[in-house]
Order: sequence, then C-alpha cells, then structure tokens
Amino acid sequence: MPQRTDVRKASNPRRSNSKSPQKTKPQRFKRRKSAAALGRKIPKAKRTNPKSFRGLEGRHYFLGFGSLAFGTFLGALQLCFRRRGAFHRGVNTFDRHLLREWLKVLGLVLAASLGLLMMQVMYDSFRDLRDLGAKAADMAVYFLVTVPSFFAIVLPLALLVSLLFALGQLHRHFEFTAMRAAGVGLFRLTRPIWAVGGLCCLLSLWLNSSIIPWSVEQSRTVYEQLQFRREAKLAVPERVGAVYDLAFANQGGRRMWFLNRYSQFTQHGYGVSVSELDGQRRETKRLLAGEAWFDPAQQAWVFHRGRELGFNVETGVQTSSVPFDEKREPGYDEDPKLMLLVDQRPIDLSFFELRRVIDYYQADGNAKGIIYAVRYFGLLADMFVPLIVIGIAVPFAMSGVRVNPAVGVSKSIGLFLLYYVLNNFATSLATEQLMSPALAAWLPNLGMAALAAWLFARMR
Repeated sequence: MPQRTDVRKASNPRRSNSKSPQKTKPQRFKRRKSAAALGRKIPKAKRTNPKSFRGLEGRHYFLGFGSLAFGTFLGALQLCFRRRGAFHRGVNTFDRHLLREWLKVLGLVLAASLGLLMMQVMYDSFRDLRDLGAKAADMAVYFLVTVPSFFAIVLPLALLVSLLFALGQLHRHFEFTAMRAAGVGLFRLTRPIWAVGGLCCLLSLWLNSSIIPWSVEQSRTVYEQLQFRREAKLAVPERVGAVYDLAFANQGGRRMWFLNRYSQFTQHGYGVSVSELDGQRRETKRLLAGEAWFDPAQQAWVFHRGRELGFNVETGVQTSSVPFDEKREPGYDEDPKLMLLVDQRPIDLSFFELRRVIDYYQADGNAKGIIYAVRYFGLLADMFVPLIVIGIAVPFAMSGVRVNPAVGVSKSIGLFLLYYVLNNFATSLATEQLMSPALAAWLPNLGMAALAAWLFARMR
C-alpha cells in the first residue's frame, strides 16, 4: 500500500524531516531552545533607541495635561522663529526630552494643587452656600469663578516641586553628568527651562493684572447676591446686605461721613450724617438725613428727609437749622464702594481695589495704607517669582548626592518657610515705617534671588 505524503510538510521545508539546503535558524534560537531544555531562562535583549534618551531614565506614565502644555510651549517657541528650520536648530532632542519629562510632572502638580485648594474651598463654603439656598448651578458658578484666583499661589509651588522632582530624576540617571561631560554648559542644558520661566513671568503679570482681580471681585459678587437673595425673604429691603456703623473721612474734600446703616442691596444709606470742616478742622456745616444715596450719573449725593445745620467756627455753637425733604449736593462725590473697601483686609482685595485704597490713604496721610501698599507691590514683584524659583530649583536638583526625588520635594517646604519668614519680617518693618512698602515687598524676592545666585556660584 503506497505511503501517504503530508502535503504541508512537502510544501514547508521546516516541517519535513529530510535535510534541505534551506537557511537554518539563527544561533541565538538554538541556544534559547537548549537552555529551555535545561530549565534555564535567558532574558530577552532590551531594545534601545540611540536617537532618544528614554533608555536612561525610568518610565513615567502619560499625562494628558502635561503633553498639552508641552505642545503649547513648543508652539509658542515656534512663533519666536521666523523659519521652521531655525526652530528645529534651536530646540534639539535633549531640550524636547527635558521639557517632556518636566512638563508632565508640572501638569500633575498643578492639577493636584488646584484640586486640593478647590476641595478646601468646597469644604469651607459648601455649607454656607447651602444655608443661603444656593442651587447646583449657583455653586458651580461660584466655584468656577473662584478657581483663577488660586493660580498666583499654585504656580510658584508647582514650578518648584516639579523642577526638583523632574531634574532630580534625570540627575539620578546620570543624564546631566553625561551632557556636561560632553562639554555642554549648565545654562545651555537648562535653556528650555528658563524659556518656560520667562513665559510664566508674563503669565503671572497677566493673571495678577486682569484675571485674578476679576476672579476675586466676581466671586465676592456672587456670594453677596446669594446672601442678599436669602435676606430679602426674611427682612425688609433696606436691611438686606446691611453694613452698620460705616465711617469715612475725605481729607481732600474736608468732609466726615457717618452712616448708621448702609444697604448693599438697595445701595442706600440710612441715618446719614455729613460734617463739612474748614482748614483748621473746625465744623462749619452738618447734613442730617434719614436716607441718602449716590447718583453715579450726576456724581452727586441725594439726601432725603433731613436737616441742614450751621455752626459758628469760632465758638462751635449751632447758628441755623433748615429742614428739607430732598437735597442734592453736586460737590459730594464720595464713592460708596470705596467706603466699603477701606475696612477690608488687603488679602481680600483685588489689584485695582488695592490701588484705590492706597490712593485714599495717601491723600489722608494715614499710615494704615502701608499694609495695603505692601500687598500691592508684592503682587507686582510676584511677576519675577518663576525665574527665582527656577534659579533655586536647578542647583538644588543638579548638585549633591543622587537621592530619591522626594527629598527634593521636602526641600521645597523649607524654602517656602524661609520665604514666609522673610515676607512677614519685611511687612513688620514696613508697618513700623522702618522700610518703604516697595522695598518690603521686594525684600523676600531679593533674598531668594541672592540664595539662587549663591547656589549657582557653588555649582560653577
């Protein structure tokens, strides 16, 4: 009986038992097979791409926000060059690798910091908003307009922590050592970081001058509207949003104001008393009214149901008393919003509100405006904080022993503690009038800049 031939073996030389001149398996497959037969395990060879630096450091998981920031930054750099070729010559492979590793961590720290601050605001304000009868849409609007005010706090912290972590990770894997051994200078290695720092300075200036003031004022307005809406259901309109015992001194106009109650809801004052003074601070006339309000169209105050009193400046004796039903004073241009701002804390005021309060206290010659001036100039000085943070983080991360990057993160806590001590010390000196407000605002930044220069000098 004829023997059947396996068609698959005939068509495939590897399946046939007969010897054929076909190409045999590579030697590495034979060794792996023999090793497997002996019970030993040979690890697979790792593939490395000589054109990238990915084989030199540990893998980081992908962060969408970091990649988006990386792409945005590269797009901004590309606009700085007129030619596309100039862009590629200016940003090499290591620059892209450094930015990719750093911006991923920066995105993570920014998201985590904003999330923690948002949780704190929700924890502090959720119960108050609920008691005010706020709905889900009202709460969403309040929290969304509050978020931009956090960027001034979060950005320097995120820059410092992310740089210490990312650069420390690269330093542990000898990437900076290899580049410097190849003759690449320190400033050339960190050039993309400084470029991002410059963009962050412009971003800080834009945030402090426009976005953050809007966020502070808008969040306060939303909260007050919710409060007024709740009080309107329980009280008469004139007592909704009432501020009691409001006093205001206009030194330039020589007028002293006192309001028993001012309603922010109706924007009317009740129990109003205005005294006009002469050059020697002696009272010449007094207006008493049951109700008064400011007319912004005519820049004048309107007094309703009151009396005008006249006084002898030499003796202080009342000489006249004229009642009136309504009286308009075009010369009275005091803004009620400014009256409410002078008693607010500096940290609760926006950039433009601080400027108004400072101008008021400077005209008055009152030393109470110093603390507002320190806050105002401090916001201007914050524009250069990103560069100072980079100047401190780079030497901290690229010098010393190769330890866990978490050690660098712990160093950032000490740096912020030092900045906080310098800030309080400078504010105290300015309050005691031992230092100008502008110098007191710049002193913490100058101290940290000196520390950064000293660290860089040690590295060189």
